[in-house]
Formats: sequence, structure tokens, C-alpha cells
Amino acid sequence: MIFQPSKAIPDLLAGLFDDASVFPPGNMPLEQAVLTHIAHMTSAHRRLVGPFILKAADLGRLAALTDELPVAAFPVSLTVPLPDLAAALTEAERTEALELVGLEVTVPDEVAPQDIVPALGKALGWRTVPVYVEIPRDQRRYPLLEELAAAGLMAKFRTGGVRAELYPDEIELAAAIGAAVEAGVPFKATAGLHHALRNTDPDTGFEQHGFLNLLAATDAALDGADPDELVELLAERSSSRLGVKPVPLRARALFRSFGTCSIAEPARELAALGMLPETVITDLIEESP
Repeated sequence: MIFQPSKAIPDLLAGLFDDASVFPPGNMPLEQAVLTHIAHMTSAHRRLVGPFILKAADLGRLAALTDELPVAAFPVSLTVPLPDLAAALTEAERTEALELVGLEVTVPDEVAPQDIVPALGKALGWRTVPVYVEIPRDQRRYPLLEELAAAGLMAKFRTGGVRAELYPDEIELAAAIGAAVEAGVPFKATAGLHHALRNTDPDTGFEQHGFLNLLAATDAALDGADPDELVELLAERSSSRLGVKPVPLRARALFRSFGTCSIAEPARELAALGMLPETVITDLIEESP
């Protein structure tokens, strides 16, 4: 099996699950999501959990919900459109409990790749926050990855959504992963990664990517695998056929994390695959809104 069983939370999985519980299809109310995230941070599975993903438009509400927490006690990765970045940074700095550990920036359709990094630099000023730029699914992808590589910034790939057309197929996603690895650009993924392995959603019929498939494809790309091999890894639905060697930690240097509206669901799947001990999932929080 490409992902070997473990008696503890392995480094390969540490911080892999960013808490995107307020986003579709989870849509957890922010008040409940904040409390749930605090519970995650004090749980046996806390090492699995990354930051809380928050829309910049909800910064004011978060400030009111966290006003009794210690300074910088609530790690947040902020999703924000590029034109709104400067104002969002100023507002985030007013929220004492917020620890800004990442920015996830979307870019308008009309912005050229060569203009994105300078605009980011102007908005960031002196700040040194890790930045992920959501890569458009158009002709800007490859030149933008080159710009990000030169600037030491990171990428964000959209891997699904609430409509079928928001899911890139294996060929498109394999090309994106291969290009990011070739350029040396770390990346995160968002949306649609509801399960560990490639699957067909029984309710919607959508073809969904698996986050273990992405890890395996990233590792293979680091070994110089050709696009067809990456496509095969992304399409594989069986953990026993995904490969024969364990994925080394180097894959996480490129594939940093993914946003999930449930922490419990992927954790339980990893336990079922023998990758997490039962003691880790005993205090999983039910996340239904």
C-alpha cells in the first residue's frame, strides 16, 4: 500500500486538513464553526487540523466571536479578492485573537499574470504572511505559476465545488500539479476533496478527486512521472492499487493542505485505511450545522 499504517499521526498528515466548515457544502454557521474549531485545537486529532478558513467579509463577525480569546490564539487563513486585500489586512490586524497564518487570494478575470505579483506586493507592504494565489483555469495558469515561482509565493487549485463543471478532470488536474512541481511552487487545494480516494458522489453523481490521490500524484511528479502516470494516479479508486511504496514527506513540501468542510469525515476514512489509530478519532466532533 502506498500509504502505510501508522501508530500515531504521521508527519505526512500533519496540518493537512484546513477547516473550511463555513463554506459549501458544509455551510456551518460561523458561531458554531468557531466553537467547533476551538474544540479541534484541543482534541486528540489536533495535529491533523490546519487553520480556520475565513472569508474577509466575515472578519467583523469573527472579532465579536473571539473577543474573549487570548491574543493570536485563533489561527486563520483569509480568503480575499485581490482588490480587497489591503483593506482586509488592516481589518484583520484589529482582531486581537486572530493569528493570520495565510492569505488565499482570488484574482479578477481581467488581471494579467504579470500584474498580480506587483499588486500583491503593494497590498502586503511590510507584512510577511504566506500567500496562496488561486490559479485561474484559463490561459493565465502557466505564466502565473512562473510569476509565483519567481516571487516565492504559492498556488491554490480549485478541485471541485457545488456544480459539476467546477471539478477539473484528471487530465487538467494532472497538468496543474505537474506544472506546479516543475516550477517549484507549493500549493493547496480547495473544494471537492470530500474523500481520501477518487470516488463518484452518490447524491450528485459528481466525479470527485481523492486527497490521497493528490499526494501520490505530487510525489510521482517529483520523481519525474509523465502526465499519463499522473492521470492514472488521480483516477485510481483503490488504495491497494495506488502504488507500492510509501509517500515520503517531501510531497507535503509541495502539496501543503486542502480545505475541507468536515474534519471528521476524512479522519475516519484515514483510520479505516489504517493510517490513524482509533485513539485519534475518539473525540471527533460531529459537524452537521
